Amino acid sequence: MRSSTPHLLRRKRNPQRTAIKKAVCVRQVKSRNLAGGIVVYPLPVSTVIQYSVMQPQENSANQGPGEQLCAQCGSPMPKEMRFCRSCGNRLGEGPAEYTETVRFPGTTAPNRGGQTTPFYPTFNAPMTTFDRRPRRRGRMGFAGTTWLWIALVAFFGMGGVMSLVGGRHSVRPPSIAFNSSRSYVGVDDFQTTDGGATFADVEPPGSPADKAGLVGGDIVTSFDGHPIKEANDVMDLLGNTPIGKTVEVIYIRDGNFHNTQLTTISRDEYNRLDRAYSRRPEGYGKFGFPRNRMTRVNIPETKTFGVQINSVDANGPADLFGIKVGDIITDFDNVPIRTPDEFYMRVRRTIPYTTVNITLLREGQKMVIPVKIGKA
Repeated sequence: MRSSTPHLLRRKRNPQRTAIKKAVCVRQVKSRNLAGGIVVYPLPVSTVIQYSVMQPQENSANQGPGEQLCAQCGSPMPKEMRFCRSCGNRLGEGPAEYTETVRFPGTTAPNRGGQTTPFYPTFNAPMTTFDRRPRRRGRMGFAGTTWLWIALVAFFGMGGVMSLVGGRHSVRPPSIAFNSSRSYVGVDDFQTTDGGATFADVEPPGSPADKAGLVGGDIVTSFDGHPIKEANDVMDLLGNTPIGKTVEVIYIRDGNFHNTQLTTISRDEYNRLDRAYSRRPEGYGKFGFPRNRMTRVNIPETKTFGVQINSVDANGPADLFGIKVGDIITDFDNVPIRTPDEFYMRVRRTIPYTTVNITLLREGQKMVIPVKIGKA
């Protein structure tokens, strides 16, 4: 039974869709070897193009007051829309839709003979011209970054080779020893000086050098019967001396020769003494002066030897007990003081709140001042 719907209310067929369906004829066949196969009969290209090209439609009479018509398909659309929702046509396409590229002063653009792509202005904008030629690699086939890494490796490799070659003629640091079985005496920073090898201080407390009475500033001239000419001689002898051997040491202090004996110890024993000193519960002593504000005094003509104090902390132990700037400390609790490092270490190793006697020279006068050491 036919529908009673009026012809005007029926859905209009799209002539474009009908043309495309007619352009390709599809027939489904069934056979013994091919079930559900599809056979396509193509039509001439001109026929397909003729039906596939969208033809402009007539303007609709149902255009509202706030609408506009698409120039391509004639469909009504709001005025604020820039493209048609029916056919996708963009309204006003062309040079007017694009903003001119800003031209910078002094720039030129390559002349392309007026050839432009659709919807672009016909003037030449100052774009950067890219070189589309392939970049050439180096002769070895490496890029620039690869050559940079090769140069860095070569640089550091050459530095290592030069260090190895130059190290044969350099002076060996006396404070470094790689032989773990060598002997230790409590002094590991020997320095070459006139007449032998000297050092700045003795540490830790209880080491062989400390028990033998050596102090910073002494010049070792002989060790176990072997003369000492430079710092390396002492280190070589310590490496060849058996652990636990008692040796004789001859040294110079204040221009006079002295001799003493000490018994070498192992590295483990040295480390044990150092740990016991650094971890003792009593803490460290404090005198009340900057470590770097002392000057060594060594005047053989007047037999003046010691350490001059150049600064005293206000209300510190030294200040409270009468130590003044310019005093020359010669003895710390009957221990000779000849270097700033030795004086500092003697203060540090003293148990806090212990009273010690400080022997000093003030304006040529010898004085003994008792000082109660503070706690650092």
